[in-house]
Amino acid sequence: MLDWTAYRKSVLGNDPKSVLPPRVRLPVFPKAAVEFSRKSKEDDASPAELARIVETDSGLTCELLRHVNSSAFGLRRKIATAKHAITTLGIRETCLFLLSSSLAGAIRGRQSKVIDIREFTANNLERAYFATEVAKLLKADTELAFSAAMMADFILPDITTQLYPSYHDFAVDKGEQPQRLVQYEQATLGWDHAGAGALVMFKWGFPDDLICCVMLHHHGFKVLADSTLRSTSAAAVAVASFLPDGFRQVPDGMELLVRLEQKWSAFRLMKIAERVHEQVESIGMGLAEHCTLLRGCEAACAT
Repeated sequence: MLDWTAYRKSVLGNDPKSVLPPRVRLPVFPKAAVEFSRKSKEDDASPAELARIVETDSGLTCELLRHVNSSAFGLRRKIATAKHAITTLGIRETCLFLLSSSLAGAIRGRQSKVIDIREFTANNLERAYFATEVAKLLKADTELAFSAAMMADFILPDITTQLYPSYHDFAVDKGEQPQRLVQYEQATLGWDHAGAGALVMFKWGFPDDLICCVMLHHHGFKVLADSTLRSTSAAAVAVASFLPDGFRQVPDGMELLVRLEQKWSAFRLMKIAERVHEQVESIGMGLAEHCTLLRGCEAACAT
């Protein structure tokens, strides 16, 4: 099993500094979620101690109980306490859920001058379910893949607004050979949102495996070709980041997915797209209408 802490240190070092300009302000992250993440890293952390942290935030407690009592778990009796929920899910899975849920909530409350937040939310969810399906094929951690894919672009609504002139140019000037977003960011800003987001997550005390998956999510085929990473959740998230989205982060993403299907027999793109679409549709709230993968697959099959 990959030592994510050692890998993170090898790439970011022990005390990495943020690359974001000081004027960029990010959403306030729930204190209870941050504290839970930090405490959960301790070997002697108990469900009772961690439950007391969760219970300081009533909204977070309700989200956790709603999640563990959902039909997906098929429990005979309803769980009524945070401690019981943590014991049922496990500390690590609870941590991933709290972090991804908190970030999703923070993003819903943001605005962007160049990104449609509702579409952005739907695209994140579609990518998360897709990453889960790819993780199954790789026999990797599906919970980590889902959470990392949900969080991968969490800083985009804020930085696209607060650094509006730079991102406006990317949004409107696609040209005949449009750049990928991370290439444009590196050329224009000297950094990209994947690396910047990972550094913010490090500052907030997030788990190293989550940080690394977000940091690598636009490394694409390089992750799949890496003998250390190819069977991990990072590879699943990297493949999921090829998905088409409203901001067109990877303009040739659909072509890359089709190419991957041609080389990987187990990777059945249309079947995965159909499963992902069903999962998003089951949530309701009209999110499926903003998802682009199934339509992209149908268009690719028609050509």
